[in-house]
Amino acid sequence: MPSAPSIQEKARQRCHWLPDLSQHRGARYQGIVDALAHAITQGTLAPGERLPPQRLMADALGVTVGTITRAYREAERRGLVEAKVGSGTRIKSALSESDKPSFSHLSQAAADSIDLSLSIQTPHPGRHTLWTSLIHEFGDQTHASTLALDYQTEQGALAHRQQLADWLNQQSLHVDANELILTTGGQHADYLALQALVRPGEAVASAALTYPGMIAASRQLGFKHIAVPMDAEGIQPEALERLCQQQRIRMLYVMPEHNNPTGAHMSETRRQAIVDVARRHDMFLLEDGVQFVPAAYRGRPFFELAPERSLYIFSISKLLSGGLRFGALRAPAALVSRLTAALRAQCWSLPGIVPCLALAWLTSPQGNAIIDWQWQEVIARHQLLDQYLAGYTLSTHPCSFHAWLKLPEPWRAHEFVQQAASVGVTLINPDPFCVGSQPAPQSVRICLTPPEQRERLALGLERLARLLHTGPPLRMPLV
Repeated sequence: MPSAPSIQEKARQRCHWLPDLSQHRGARYQGIVDALAHAITQGTLAPGERLPPQRLMADALGVTVGTITRAYREAERRGLVEAKVGSGTRIKSALSESDKPSFSHLSQAAADSIDLSLSIQTPHPGRHTLWTSLIHEFGDQTHASTLALDYQTEQGALAHRQQLADWLNQQSLHVDANELILTTGGQHADYLALQALVRPGEAVASAALTYPGMIAASRQLGFKHIAVPMDAEGIQPEALERLCQQQRIRMLYVMPEHNNPTGAHMSETRRQAIVDVARRHDMFLLEDGVQFVPAAYRGRPFFELAPERSLYIFSISKLLSGGLRFGALRAPAALVSRLTAALRAQCWSLPGIVPCLALAWLTSPQGNAIIDWQWQEVIARHQLLDQYLAGYTLSTHPCSFHAWLKLPEPWRAHEFVQQAASVGVTLINPDPFCVGSQPAPQSVRICLTPPEQRERLALGLERLARLLHTGPPLRMPLV
């Protein structure tokens, strides 16, 4: 006759989640907290999910109730869980909708509208919880507090630059710490490069459809911004050559991996052709790498093809956080002093606490797990895009947060955006992406990452597919 299950076996059967402490060395309570953080990162434990009662988990793990109490208290201190009398201890929920920041165009959308307008990082179920935990850990590190509170050099602390260089090298982006200038995000790097390297009377150029932040920066600084014609790979080298022969273009802004908004990806041959034009006309190349993609999907950066004239922008905005405002500008050694002088005149240096927090997150196992999860999630969302919009003309990249939809006749972009809003999907008109007075194409950018759940994205794509099938409303005849 089989023996009756022990108290520990019964308890383990009743627990829907238990930490694996077999490889942990050190205090048991700390091992439980670390396992809890890992489970949140992996999505094993979802926001709002209730943890096993303390007595039950203690029996299941063969430890005292005091150990579990200490673990739950530490997890609460780190922002991983929240405890309420009568409802137990639960994984801390993400921000409520009313607490989330918004963009101006979203304030005009219906409350239940599905946002497909913003190219932002995919909402991770444990991102806010892990961030709170990081803040608590940071407060216990004296050396980090010193770096955070003291004045820093314009270029950024060498320790921080080396830490970032090491991480970038692990991603097959081979940079030297002395080539890096820390910035308050990618937009700051854009502005800094323009201000330091382009002189009055000189022009900047980019693809005819490009990132609105670059359009705004060049306009703010009073530079002429020239639109270069595009094809399926983005900027056309022949067209760029003709424009360079007509006027002095000092800097070319490029997004070779996947252009925002069109998704155009440059081949190695195309990149080399652009380098050849840049060398003939002594033009800087400013590569925007903010729309970061894994090495397996990435071509050679321009700073490997033309290191003497290429700058590269990195940011964590699309990887971990758009609000933390941390990035870097890689520049040739000969240009670093000009760039740091401009940065010193702007703001002296990056606030010391920002790189401390950003790099602690970026280089942590939890941070890298979030990034890996995001790539898997983006690829899965592309499958939904292919499913619902099959048969339509889409331009994108496997790791892009967005796709560029060429509208079928007789749709016009502004009509499609309006009709999408009427069925509860928020998009934006293509006009902000147009350089100068370039006419807006009859296309729209569809962002795949804002919805928290795939089901919500699928619903939005289904509504757009119905719109495309139905066609635009009849236009009023005029005489």
